[in-house]
Amino acid sequence: MISRTIVCLAAAAVTAAGWSGTAGAALARPSGGTPCLPDSPARPSCVSGTLDDGTPYEFVVPARWNGTVVVALDFAGSGPNEPLTARLLADGVARGGTSRAITGWDIRSAIDNQAEALARFEQAYGRARKAIASGTSMGGFVAAGVAQVHAHAFDAAVPMCGGLGGSVAQWNQKLDTLFVLERLIAPGLPVIDIPEDVESARKAWIDALAAAQQTPEGRARIALAAAIGQLPAWGRNPDGSAPPPPDGRDAGALEEGAYLALAGGPLPYVGQAMSSRRQIMAVVGGNPSWNTGVDYARQLRLADPALRRAVGELYEAAGLELAADLKDLAAAPRVAADPDAVERFSRGIVLDGELRIPVLTLSGTGDQISTVAQQQSYGEKVRRAGASSLLRQTYTQTVGHCDFSPAEQQAALATVLDRLRSGHWPATSARAMNARAAALRADPAPRYASFSPPRFNRPYPR
Repeated sequence: MISRTIVCLAAAAVTAAGWSGTAGAALARPSGGTPCLPDSPARPSCVSGTLDDGTPYEFVVPARWNGTVVVALDFAGSGPNEPLTARLLADGVARGGTSRAITGWDIRSAIDNQAEALARFEQAYGRARKAIASGTSMGGFVAAGVAQVHAHAFDAAVPMCGGLGGSVAQWNQKLDTLFVLERLIAPGLPVIDIPEDVESARKAWIDALAAAQQTPEGRARIALAAAIGQLPAWGRNPDGSAPPPPDGRDAGALEEGAYLALAGGPLPYVGQAMSSRRQIMAVVGGNPSWNTGVDYARQLRLADPALRRAVGELYEAAGLELAADLKDLAAAPRVAADPDAVERFSRGIVLDGELRIPVLTLSGTGDQISTVAQQQSYGEKVRRAGASSLLRQTYTQTVGHCDFSPAEQQAALATVLDRLRSGHWPATSARAMNARAAALRADPAPRYASFSPPRFNRPYPR
């Protein structure tokens, strides 16, 4: 395979003299696009349009473009005005991408759209010297898929807060959480077959959890579901504010954190489980999740030790028998998947770890949507594929979904660009990442942290 660097000899005027787009490193003013963002000191131009499937795409390119472009899902629309875009434009980096307006949970189409969007960008501005796939949430999932499927078109990927267990595995994990809650706390509430009135289903779940939170028995069972489903024991308050991380020795604080992850903040776990589950089943034409053969007592034994201890303490305080609830779960009728739906959903993608380009992941330890345990599964698959030298995984001690500052995101992108320039990874320890973010004028103070994710309970395929 001819490397992108060789193909891009026309961009040889771009030097490797650092992340910043300096005058000596910049290309001539790009010829494509039209002037936009008149208040931006980068004097950018923009190009936009629609892909073959009708998906909007958009790119913003600084006047002194250094040849690097970052491509992301969810950029078209709000992306040009995001703080990260301003930071990248100031450093000579172009940024752009697509929206999910057409693809939704059709992940494979969203992955392919990133390559098509890059091609449209290069038709307008010429061949990029370095193309990096990046994005947050579903965009992070898509960026990891791009690294697997379109390594010929992209040079690196920076998936942020993506569910890197893969589509099937991530939603099996979500099934586990709601199955336990429905059986022990909220019998009759939807788990798989989500009604058309998604908002009513979401409210019913929020109300049921709020009621359970008022009793010792309910709190014990909320903690059990969170431990089995590998949720963080840390969540945002109902008003969206972020409490400090709970003391790992305080069972009550850990349970409160798990409850907030499930039902608090602007994006509660159970709300997303309702809306996205319904969309997914419409896309794949059936139920792609199952818990047949799953041993929930075993999953509890493998859970985060602090939350597992909290479960024991809370059950004792409530006067409940943990063994009895686990026996109840074992005897409960299970959910079987539609094999055809599983096959269709797996196209969306099963991440196999066979990397051919550098990938740096960024995950928050308190992310209630893209649970951090999935990073263990992704790293293990990369190790088994013999591609560990191409992967670095970083973490921030943050609560909520994709709660990264623009400087923390920029530091992750800068790290990958350093890797592309030198052929070797720079330091990616928490200390090194915090120093890199601080040098990029981080506000708030950078929050990279040393972290090892727990073993993911539901890898697919095993």
